[in-house]
Order: sequence, then structure tokens, then C-alpha cells
Amino acid sequence: MTRLILTGGGTGGHIYPALAIAEGVRRRWPDAEILYVGAKNGMESRIVTDAGYPFRGITAEGWQGRKIFSLTGALRADYKGSREAADIYAEWQPQALIGTGGYVCLPAALAAYRKRIPIYIHEQNAFPGMTNRLVSYWARRVMLSFEEAADRFPASCRKRTALTGLPVRESLAGASKSEAAAFFQLHEGRKTILATGGSQGAERINRAMVEAIGSFAGRQDVQVVFATGRRDFPKIREELAALGICGEDNNKEAGNVRVYPYIDRMDLAYAAADLYVGRAGASTLAEITLCRLPAILIPYPHASENHQTYNASSLADQGGAVLLEDRTLSGPALAKALEGLLDDDGRRLAMAECSGKAAFGRALEDILDIVAEVMGDERKGSASG
Repeated sequence: MTRLILTGGGTGGHIYPALAIAEGVRRRWPDAEILYVGAKNGMESRIVTDAGYPFRGITAEGWQGRKIFSLTGALRADYKGSREAADIYAEWQPQALIGTGGYVCLPAALAAYRKRIPIYIHEQNAFPGMTNRLVSYWARRVMLSFEEAADRFPASCRKRTALTGLPVRESLAGASKSEAAAFFQLHEGRKTILATGGSQGAERINRAMVEAIGSFAGRQDVQVVFATGRRDFPKIREELAALGICGEDNNKEAGNVRVYPYIDRMDLAYAAADLYVGRAGASTLAEITLCRLPAILIPYPHASENHQTYNASSLADQGGAVLLEDRTLSGPALAKALEGLLDDDGRRLAMAECSGKAAFGRALEDILDIVAEVMGDERKGSASG
């Protein structure tokens, strides 16, 4: 029986790809056992257990950007975490570790390296995180979501990279426009903008969207599905209602804007949309390209090592997106970009085609094919023993 360690944490961008890999492993190798190792106080402790996987917590602290005194404490914590991970591995006897980034990967992978457990890592972003760049020295394979990321790993590791893409839920691309229109109370046949700022919202995007939406108030061919984040939702809905373009019930008679704090059915939101506006996290880009959506991307300016700008630039260079900078974002600038795409069907459709070409429809299967190396190694060892 094969046992695999999965690790990654700190943000959903590291955790959810790991869980997608875990689900794939379960489907392909039903007898495999999976243990998730994460930071004791990290958000992964809740998300992973809610997903039904066993979880073991270790000590870990982020160390990038710290001053020397706090850096020493963080490195001590990570050393302690590596010893805790080593104890877990001694008890659990895994055949491999698969890491998806975040500071907890460093102590978890260090323990695996010392115990000669094969290490595989997946990097979600076009600019790799510092932890994954360090761990790549020990990794048997380095799986990438962006081709550009290969040249940003140490030269000695590049020959071990493989372009797989980022695994996302296949169901995201399965909904129909008619089903989506009914769910969001939309008019079929109108051009639909989907705007999001993440679960907590993005204040600058929200402010610009409110101004931009005002310019569409009189248009009968445009409608908007707008997820503001929970923090800004009451204020944004009130402002839009005051403009007479959004009612409390989000129905067809209430105007051409549907505003929500958060959208659970993103499969239907993507199916409804003709154009996406939002941040440039790796998971978001994997989803919108799978759904062949042209996009206006506003990278989060404080993302570690500015990785969202690299992500957005990659898709823009391939013709699937327009990049707007957060620091210069305004309502008029966003309205101009939206109008330019909404009023040019040829350009928008060409961008949709480029977006679709940038997608990795087999990302999960390609990742599992690489993981199969160790599954095969383990089974050969069992047969020969």
C-alpha cells in the first residue's frame, strides 16, 4: 500500500491545488493512503479536515522579508517543525511527499530530504515562491503551471521541470448559459461582465467597478454579475441601489446588475460571463482559461514577489487578457477598457480563443502521471521483495 504526504499552506492558492491532487490520487489509486502535513495554526488545518483528509500539524513560520532578529526565530521554528515532520514520517513511512508551496513546505520537505523520501513540488505561479525555489534542489520533479516559471528556478533544477498546468475542478466548465441565466436572474442574449475581488473583496476594484457600472446604466445589451466580498457588500449594494441599477432581490426588474457578497456557484458565474474582471491569482487564471473567458486582470500589488503581475502578464502576452495596474486603476479607466471589449465582438472572441489555448485541460492527469513514477517504484519494490 502506497502512502503519500501532501503539504502546502498559508493561502488557498497553495491548499486547494494540493486537495485537487489528493482527489486525483484517490480516484486513480483507491488503495493509496494520504496524510496532509501543514502548519499547526494555518488555515489548512481547517480546510483539509473539512475536506475529509487526515491532518497533522507541525511548527512553521514564514521568514521572507523578516528582520534579522525575527528571522532567527522563524528559522528556529522551521527547524523544530522539520523534526516534528521527521517523527511523523518515521511513524507513517510514506513513499513520497508532494508539496504545493507556502512556508510550511520548507520544514516538511527538509525532513523528507533527510529521510530520503522522494519529493515532488508543484508551483502555481509564473514567478515561483521562495520556498519552492529552495525545495527544488531536493525535488525529483518540479511541476509548473506557467512555462516562464522554469527559467526562474535554479539552473541545476530546470531539467527536472515539467509543464503540467494547475488542477482545477472540471465541473467549472460544464454549466450552460441558460442554466446560468436562470440562476442569476439574467437576460439571455445580453453581454455579461463577471467581476470579483476574492472572498474578502478588493476595495480598489470595487470602487472602480461602481463607477464603471454607472456608465452602463442605460445600456440594454450589458449586464453585470458582481461579487464584492463580504466586507464591502452592504456599502456597494447601497450605492448601486441609489443609482437605480440594482435592487435588493437581484431580479430582472431591478436593473442590469446582480451584486453578491460571494458566489458559491462559480461554474454558473463563468458560464454566464462573456468577460471577466478581477485579480490574477494562479487558480483564477486556470479557471478562466478552462472556461475560455477573455479577461481584464488587475493584479494584487502586495502579492509575494509580485507573482500576480507575472501571472497576468503571461496571459496578456498570449492574447487572452488585458492588464491594468492596481495603482492607476480608476472608474473611467476600467469603463474604457470594458467598453473597448464589449463593443468589439471580434476582439473579444479572439481573446476568448487565446484564453482557451492557454488552458491545461489535462493538468491533473499530467500531474498524476508524474506521481505514478513513485507509485510504480513502490510497487516494483514490493514485488521484488
